[in-house]
Amino acid sequence: MIAFDYAPPADALVLQLKNGRRYGRADLLGNLLAEAVRHQARPLEPGTVLVPIPSSYASLRRRGFNPAAEIARALGRDLALPVRHDLLRRSREQAKQSGLGRLGRREAVRGLYACAPRAGGLRIGLVDDVMTTGSTLHAAAAALRMAGAASVVALAVARTPGQFPAGSRARPRAECRD
Repeated sequence: MIAFDYAPPADALVLQLKNGRRYGRADLLGNLLAEAVRHQARPLEPGTVLVPIPSSYASLRRRGFNPAAEIARALGRDLALPVRHDLLRRSREQAKQSGLGRLGRREAVRGLYACAPRAGGLRIGLVDDVMTTGSTLHAAAAALRMAGAASVVALAVARTPGQFPAGSRARPRAECRD
């Protein structure tokens, strides 16, 4: 599920959070994503657990926080859903994906995520800030499914134009409902 296109003026909100340390933007972005979820014909199932995409170590060091985790916190508060940070982790570091095309991104994230066995049987709402090609969400969803998650739904505040319609149920392969 996507709240809006990553295009002006909305992209400025994401950039202000990620690079401008305007932490209040996480609440706003989480609320916007919650509205998109509520307006779906099939909103998230009861008992869904929100899991943010983990930031790289370099990004965490540079920013001091994980934007996806902050958005998940606000989304969880708005929808009364729990947020779990212990279910998904990076199994290795990777180079930045900016500038890579779809195939390069897909290759860069292959095997990037590992999951705790505690994901077994859970319905997961996988939260990210911006979906470009869906490769990150796809790789994380695949890892969660391999750990036994019952279902995984992709939730992103924004997606780059030309990928999936804003306000739609994004279906970039494995990261959405089973």
